Amino acid sequence: MGTVGLSNLDIANGLKEALDKGIDKQVSKLTQTDGFYKNELVKIALPSELTKVDKALRDIGLSSLADEGLKVLNRAAENAVKEATPIFVNAVKQMSFNDAKQILLGNNDAATQYLKGTTSTELYGKFSPVIESSFSKVGADKIWTNIINKYNSIPFTNNVNPDITDYVTGEALSGVYKMIAIEEGEIRTKLSSRTSDVLKKVFALQD
Repeated sequence: MGTVGLSNLDIANGLKEALDKGIDKQVSKLTQTDGFYKNELVKIALPSELTKVDKALRDIGLSSLADEGLKVLNRAAENAVKEATPIFVNAVKQMSFNDAKQILLGNNDAATQYLKGTTSTELYGKFSPVIESSFSKVGADKIWTNIINKYNSIPFTNNVNPDITDYVTGEALSGVYKMIAIEEGEIRTKLSSRTSDVLKKVFALQD
């Protein structure tokens, strides 16, 4: 189907509405308690160098400490994602007509990739300090200092000292983009996800 009867403004407005809807629905889910921790699509696992730490703790009967360590990483991400919405909303506002048309007729995750390209640097800068302060707030820094000290004191282990803030920041960003991509895919492929006339008309162009 061509773009007859739809102006560039219509296309841009439809796409912006779709993105705002996806951001509102998916990002707000991630900010809730267990938004990361109980969502298997985005749950933050341990970085590779800490999986041996996790196993060692469990082997010496400290499973509850290992579980708590994993939970606080996810809690920090849930806290940080609250910073994302205004940055995304601003990126959507800045989108040009040309951007909108290319995104609409692009791949199933073209809008998500656009957001990634325009927001990831700023989001990293916002997430990182929030995650760091969240670690203090939820006691993650103490828990992880305790975990790493316990592990490093086990005989015959090599000491570890990973940059957990950087790791969780990167994982939180990945989780946000993954959930927005899921929402974008739904709007592109499911007619029932197009909840307004503008969305119906605009996304009919790419069907």
